[in-house]
Order: sequence, then C-alpha cells, then structure tokens
Amino acid sequence: MVHHQNNDPKNNLSDVLSSQLHHDYNYLSNLFSEIEGTKIEKYFIAQKTEKVKELLVYDELSLSEIAFRLNYSSVAYLSNQFKKVTGLTPSYFKQIREDKRKPLDKV
Repeated sequence: MVHHQNNDPKNNLSDVLSSQLHHDYNYLSNLFSEIEGTKIEKYFIAQKTEKVKELLVYDELSLSEIAFRLNYSSVAYLSNQFKKVTGLTPSYFKQIREDKRKPLDKV
C-alpha cells in the first residue's frame, strides 16, 4: 500500500490485510505486535514517512502530489503526521535532507 501505485485509496489497512491474509485483523494485529514489538499502524505510518522522505529527496513531486500518491486526505494531514514522526516539517526536511533517511529495511 505504500510502495506500489496500484492501491485503491478507499481501502484501509485493516481491510486489505484481512482480505489478503485471510485472517481477522485483530488476530493479525496481535500477532504482528507480538513478533515485531510495534503496532501495525505505527509500522505503516513509519513506512509512509520513509516513502515521503524518499520522494522529497528525489525532488520530482510537489508535496500535494506526494500526499495524493500516498493516499493522504490532505497535505496538512501528511505534514502533521510527518512532523509528529520526524520532528521536522516536510519543507525543512527537504532543506536538510542529507543523513535523515533510513533504509526501508531499517524502519
């Protein structure tokens, strides 16, 4: 849902996981938390934040285009979530981009 462009913005994370993995979301959420030590939603937000960083570093899309591509309801929501996770606004991150991005497998 984060890294591929063929996702439907109307689908939410719990519905997609339940249908793809053929299990109740509560079961999947508990299992994920037990194994990974974090909640699925928090992991998903971290993945989206890293994708936003990547797209900001590439500097090919506007923040509005990034918000649309990652199915954020608004640029303001993306910006607020980004700041909550990173402590930086997207525009400030873009200015100081070096050494701020983690490889996705380290999230």
